[in-house]
Amino acid sequence: MNAVERRILKEVAGLHDIPRGAYNIRKNGEGMGRESTANIEIRSKEDKPGIDVIIKPGTKGESVHIPVIITETGLEDVVYNTFYVGEGSDVLIVAGCGIHNPGARKSQHDGIHDFIICRGARVRYVEKHYGEGEGTGGRVLNPKTVVEIEEGGYAEFELVQIKGVDSTKRRTEAVIHKNGHIVITERLLTHGNQQAESEMLVELVGENSAAQIVSRSVAQEESSQVFYPRMAGFAKCRGHVQCDAIIMDRAVVRAIPEIAAHHADAQLVHEAAIGKIAGEQIIKLMSLGLTEKEAEETILQGFLK
Repeated sequence: MNAVERRILKEVAGLHDIPRGAYNIRKNGEGMGRESTANIEIRSKEDKPGIDVIIKPGTKGESVHIPVIITETGLEDVVYNTFYVGEGSDVLIVAGCGIHNPGARKSQHDGIHDFIICRGARVRYVEKHYGEGEGTGGRVLNPKTVVEIEEGGYAEFELVQIKGVDSTKRRTEAVIHKNGHIVITERLLTHGNQQAESEMLVELVGENSAAQIVSRSVAQEESSQVFYPRMAGFAKCRGHVQCDAIIMDRAVVRAIPEIAAHHADAQLVHEAAIGKIAGEQIIKLMSLGLTEKEAEETILQGFLK
């Protein structure tokens, strides 16, 4: 790997080199490296670009990394990945995509991920998006995530847009069955003229299912963001939707949370707040020796952490 590829890998997957354990690295629409393990098998799809990740029942303490690197201008990459998480497993999945666009044409990656989380399994999924490059071409990332959690399953989804992504349309859908639980945390930063749109739909269909959606974002300069998280309860269940955004400069943020109860014992709550950084927070940090810019950056880092 060259220096650009190593930097992207570090940003999106926290890796400094080829990871241990199961992994699949995709670069410019082609496979760059792959490794399966005794408990986690990765194989190519036969009908379309992408992979199937099969995690054996009972697999615990293992991880799989599937980062994507794009360094060509004008490349439009679409990939379909499916994750089968076996019954009783407990694993970490690290995804993410970074685009280094050196030219004048748009570079785009659309990742469609399907998760089948079997009975009693636990998953932590981390997906980070990042853009850079000296070119004027756009850096576009459009992820779609579809999740089904069977009885007693649990999943944490951490979806992060670090910086440098000019346009994103994010779609997340989840169906939660009896005693299943999902936590979705989304953190976005936009700047310049960047645009971000996030739409989520979580359906709580099983008795005692639960869900939490937490959205935190910062919109700077002339960027714009739209959030549309929806949650629907079809059984005795609990759900909470929370959207918090910091708006700066001439940015625009819209948050439109929606909850819908289709059962008398569905307990659903939503909250949304948009505002600027409180002046007293900046003054307090400046009194500790930080400049105004340093104080602002410290607050934003803490907010998005």
